[in-house]
Amino acid sequence: MSNITIVTDSTAYIPSSYLENEKIHRVPLYINFEGETNPEGLPGEFDDFYNRLENSKSFPSTSQPSTGDFIKIFEKIFEKNPEREIIVLTLSSKLSGTYNSACSAAEMVAPGKISVVDSLSAVANLHHLVKITKQLIEEEHTREDIVKTIEAQKKRAKVYVTVGSLSFLKKGGRLSGSQAALGSVLNIKPIITLENGILYSIDKVRGKKKALNKMVSMIIEQPTHLSICHINAEDEAEGLRQKLQEKHPELTVGIEIIGPVIGAHLGPKAIGFCYLY
Repeated sequence: MSNITIVTDSTAYIPSSYLENEKIHRVPLYINFEGETNPEGLPGEFDDFYNRLENSKSFPSTSQPSTGDFIKIFEKIFEKNPEREIIVLTLSSKLSGTYNSACSAAEMVAPGKISVVDSLSAVANLHHLVKITKQLIEEEHTREDIVKTIEAQKKRAKVYVTVGSLSFLKKGGRLSGSQAALGSVLNIKPIITLENGILYSIDKVRGKKKALNKMVSMIIEQPTHLSICHINAEDEAEGLRQKLQEKHPELTVGIEIIGPVIGAHLGPKAIGFCYLY
């Protein structure tokens, strides 16, 4: 039986049942909003945040886990079994300092037993990488070989997402006021991607339905893992799932929720998909 444990952060948005069943450890990022700082919750706990976000004049900021947060988890794992090894998978280092915190903690606790992987991703693709890591652990690959596989796989990842409203991109500083105003009048929907760990807009389409159709047409690879990601857009997510399932009948297309750390910048009704190939 393998002696390797997985640690990831809250932006993988993995349900608590899977974390518990697979004995995966989770380190949360933090949300600073309306004078409060709270750890990011789990799927099923986001509705209150998004309701407040829609009605608030303030805009949240986020902060990474501290080195100490990771140290606590590592020490807890080694207390139960000093022979354990750990693989840590974090969201993109270009979006957060979480990766650096994990690296610092690993160096302080047990550098020879802990590998930290910068996923260059987040949300469902980080979740997909966790699942692949879990499978490789069950197949009893070594920590070094698993890390090599994940480092290669993370380069074969794509994300496409569009938004319900431009106002949250404006509040987050990704659009100017004039850009948001003009885009809203013309019903412009940006198509946003995550490439080499960086979020940016690759296209603009008039209308959300056209944006979703354009995004589906942009899948030119053969996915091995594919999930819809959304914020309070259940009906659209199910429609998109059916469309992608028809296009890729060999896959089970999942539907996952985007939490506050990533979702604050996209806003309610954002929807897209993440896949590995």
